[in-house]
Amino acid sequence: MYRTIFVAFDGSEFSRAALIESSNRVKRHGGKIIMVHAVYFDEEEFSIAPEQREKRFNLGKEICYQTRDMTVSEFGIGVESLVCEGEPPEVIVDIAREKKADIIAMGTHGRKGLKRLLMGSVTSKVIVNSTCDVLVVKKPCTECLGEYKSILIPFDGSEFSKKALGRACLLSKIDGSDVTVLYVIPRYEEMIGFFRTESIKNALTQEAQKIINEAKKIALSHGSSIATTIQEGHAWNKIIETANGLKNDLIVVGPYGWKGVDKAIMGSTTERVIMNASCPVLVVK
Repeated sequence: MYRTIFVAFDGSEFSRAALIESSNRVKRHGGKIIMVHAVYFDEEEFSIAPEQREKRFNLGKEICYQTRDMTVSEFGIGVESLVCEGEPPEVIVDIAREKKADIIAMGTHGRKGLKRLLMGSVTSKVIVNSTCDVLVVKKPCTECLGEYKSILIPFDGSEFSKKALGRACLLSKIDGSDVTVLYVIPRYEEMIGFFRTESIKNALTQEAQKIINEAKKIALSHGSSIATTIQEGHAWNKIIETANGLKNDLIVVGPYGWKGVDKAIMGSTTERVIMNASCPVLVVK
């Protein structure tokens, strides 16, 4: 399914986790890894200290080559390493497209983003602009096993969530995973500004069941069976609560929901899920 995995690597623990997760997956299912390190500089900086450009390239090469050799030795898989110059998000997206990568694996932050409350800008930009799926890994390297036995799919009936569900069904066949589909009923009072009557409650419940039934049909078309659950509240919060409660080891989402189709940035629900999830998040493009 994912034969060529493109790993964005800067030497941080986040990127190391993404590499180990990917290496375990390739070792188990086959394929290859392409590891890229982007060296960024601006003209003003290097006009003052031009020697820094060469130093950063040499450091990047040293980091990548040592890590590549260690990965090949430890996992016995094929790893290609590249050191490229440019803005990291652009380098990652462009080279991944050029190399026909099936998926990009990366951490939530790079070296400069450890103390940020929001997702690293590189990760966010890659997710928005990538033409292939993006796996965001945020967990200790020692827990990166590269297999998923319990998958959660937030589903709202949008085309993005339908595609995510299809991808999860394919993954479940490969890994023998249990798949749970979650629909979150939005808080009507916050959406509309009125108190919810019993008839409105019934209508929302019926709509939820209709959407869940649609998810069952999609899963059936892929030859998969799924468990379903309906919650009420803020979508990202309920997704995290459900994933923690079920001990899911992967959440599969689209980059947007119904309200985000025309947005040039990632949907807020997806971004909050990535930031708060304790397991990897697969964003299906």
